[in-house]
Amino acid sequence: MPSFKRQNTLAAIGFMTALVAPFSAHALPSTATGRISVGQVMEMIEKADTSPIARQTLVAYVAGVGEAAGAIVDTIGNGSRTMSCRKSFSLDTGSVRAALEAGAPRQDSWPQTPATPLIVADMVKRAGCKAKD
Repeated sequence: MPSFKRQNTLAAIGFMTALVAPFSAHALPSTATGRISVGQVMEMIEKADTSPIARQTLVAYVAGVGEAAGAIVDTIGNGSRTMSCRKSFSLDTGSVRAALEAGAPRQDSWPQTPATPLIVADMVKRAGCKAKD
């Protein structure tokens, strides 16, 4: 991976983490392994209309997930030509909620279900990405 893309990806993840940290102190706990849980993201979505901190945290999280996933797919696709997508990644609050509800339909599982893999898998599916031979 070129150094520039790695630095941008790491910067996006660091920025997202810095913004999530203040909100997380007042929100649901992360998973036992320290990953952002479905419960945390759903709580941010629910509070985003009334809490500027929740809204900013949600925007930073969604942007970080989308940018990092896009950078990884771009790097894989452009570097080795092993992956292609029919359309660009897209991500908004509605698609995040739908991905989390589909991936973790039981609310009692939300506190220990990592959110990011569910969101990324949904983005990849909706963009029509597939591995090339």
